[in-house]
Amino acid sequence: MRVIVDRDLCESNGVCEGLAPEVFRINDDDELDLLQERPDEPLRSKVQDAVRSCPKQALSIEED
Repeated sequence: MRVIVDRDLCESNGVCEGLAPEVFRINDDDELDLLQERPDEPLRSKVQDAVRSCPKQALSIEED
C-alpha cells in the first residue's frame, strides 16, 4: 500500500494526524508531512480511516 497526498487539495486540517500519527504529521509550517509513504500492513485500518475522514478528500491509497 502506498499513501498519496494531493497537495493541491490538502489544507492540513490534521484529521489524518489524529487518526494515524505514525503516518501523518502537520509540521511547524502547517503543512502535511508524510512520515511513511508505504506504511506496514498493521497500519492499514488507521490509514484507511484517515483517507475516509479527510475533509478535503486529499488522501488516497494506491495498492502495490
